[in-house]
Amino acid sequence: MSADSGPFDIAFIGHLCVDEVIPFRGEPRVAPGSAVLCGALAAARAGRRVAVITRMAPRDQFLLEPLRRNGVAVRVIPASETTYVVTVHPSPDVDDRTIRHTANAGFFRLDDLPPLSAGRVHLAGISDREFDPAFVAGVRERGHRVSADMQSFVRHLDPSSGGVEFRDVPGKEEIVRRLEMVKLDAVEARVLTGTADPERAARIIAGWGCPEVVVTRADGVLALAEGKTYYEKFTNRSVAGRTGRGDTTFAAYLARRIDHGAPEALKFAAALGSIKMETPGPFAGTLDDVLARMR
Repeated sequence: MSADSGPFDIAFIGHLCVDEVIPFRGEPRVAPGSAVLCGALAAARAGRRVAVITRMAPRDQFLLEPLRRNGVAVRVIPASETTYVVTVHPSPDVDDRTIRHTANAGFFRLDDLPPLSAGRVHLAGISDREFDPAFVAGVRERGHRVSADMQSFVRHLDPSSGGVEFRDVPGKEEIVRRLEMVKLDAVEARVLTGTADPERAARIIAGWGCPEVVVTRADGVLALAEGKTYYEKFTNRSVAGRTGRGDTTFAAYLARRIDHGAPEALKFAAALGSIKMETPGPFAGTLDDVLARMR
């Protein structure tokens, strides 16, 4: 199955990367990663038909095996190198981290995208070197229902040093108004809106023209939908798998939201994200595991 076929429930677009995670007082781990990998696997294991469009060096396509093994259709846009990300946690606070890219696969171009038959398209970048505003506009103008992870714009990558800084985004309102859903974590929400209150941040962002906003933080996840806010706590027993928390949680929300209301989708997302955080790597549980955690 290829990403040119379909129809799919969700198509994820973004870099697949090699993730090197250096935990506080722990052993470093190197494995395939990215918002695309974590998100697509969560949605697929939640029972959805999923496609991935990614940029990477063709020699590294072995990194795609977890996706293909779980029935995800993949389209690779060739690049000279595959993105490599080093994340360091310098303290016990799992949200305290520094991020550096030692390689980057570069920007997506609209002309590179195959025709897509997908109910939703999610832009799941890991830095601002993947999607420019024209690309977002172009995907939307093709008639797709588009959501985006705002880390794709807030994480400013210095091409010379590889360092990543979280900074405000020029033209953020223009980007957001083209989206049907927005995903952020608490840090990104504060950078974009100037407030540390997730509910207030969500309402500010909704005021820019996006009707549905999801904000993750260390203890849980908030959703603003149809003018109402909902909140669910995470129930994880450890944070061994913290990397990919937000990507996984939002993908679960997106997958469940297809045929459920926002409150039910949020409970599902919090449960699936909680299970994921207890083990390093992408979500490897089942739909039954998630439903049991929700009870």
